[in-house]
Amino acid sequence: MRSARPVDDWLADPAASPALKDRLRLSQRIRAFASSQLGLPDNPSYRRYADLHRTAAVWNVVAAPPLSLTLQTWCFPVTGCIGYRGYYSEAAAREEAAGLRGQGLEVSVYGVPAYSTLGWLNWAGGDPLLSTFIGYPEGELARMVFHELAHQVVYAEGDTTFNESFATAVEQMGRDRWLASEASPEAREAYQRFAGRQRDFRDLTRDTRRSLEEVYQASDAPPSEKLAQKEIVMAGFRARYAALRASWGGDGANVAGYDRWVAEANNASFGALAAYDTLVPAFQALFAKVAAEPGGDPWPRFYAEVRKLADMPKPERLAALQALAPS
Repeated sequence: MRSARPVDDWLADPAASPALKDRLRLSQRIRAFASSQLGLPDNPSYRRYADLHRTAAVWNVVAAPPLSLTLQTWCFPVTGCIGYRGYYSEAAAREEAAGLRGQGLEVSVYGVPAYSTLGWLNWAGGDPLLSTFIGYPEGELARMVFHELAHQVVYAEGDTTFNESFATAVEQMGRDRWLASEASPEAREAYQRFAGRQRDFRDLTRDTRRSLEEVYQASDAPPSEKLAQKEIVMAGFRARYAALRASWGGDGANVAGYDRWVAEANNASFGALAAYDTLVPAFQALFAKVAAEPGGDPWPRFYAEVRKLADMPKPERLAALQALAPS
């Protein structure tokens, strides 16, 4: 935040590259769309830009037991208990990871391009655009801004899956609307290729999570048998990914991130992924339900319904969302 400057300052800076200026102009169109078309907050966030001179905003550490996808939680003021711990230093994150592995946990460390201060720091200029994601493809840049702004709308303390699934639902619905109405045909076509791979991979990991959960929840199986079955599921996951990767063609540079994720995949990485998509279909169904009712712009009414869910006790909230999810 200290290194952030208003976008207009960067646009007037002769030292800033033309490519960066183009992305910043695009970001401000996206920012305006977020508030005018998606009902997201109209505040100082994402109207400034900062070059972090590093590859990630933070590095998250996630951990899970050998026979569970349930993430270990850490508790903090304001945010409550969450299923990850973030570090500004990758070395510090990996040191934490090593300690958790020493406790017998499966651990994953991954770079995060952006995070939300939940609107608490808008008085100080708000969350800035960052060098870690400003170069993303147009659809990805849009969804990133929509996702992080959604965290400023609703945040349920101590419920990572609710918060991230809600923000992911907003980002996906908002991204689709942006691409349909604002993006060029070339940008739409390029993003469809990118999104197709993303969708294929998400489907594969979702199927694998279900298989792992079935193994772990088998009450009559001893741990040794569960571990053996887990290895079979993971081998199947890697084989299915190899076939999927081959179907994508030979552009290795664009799948390197998937390759790395698969090579390091474990309960922690699968559990972290689940937080971002488990409840997305339920939130999308809720939006469709609200949009089908009379009353004008559905976005404010959708957010009002999500706030009601956030105010419920966690078990009731989950039950209400599960009732909404398509079968």
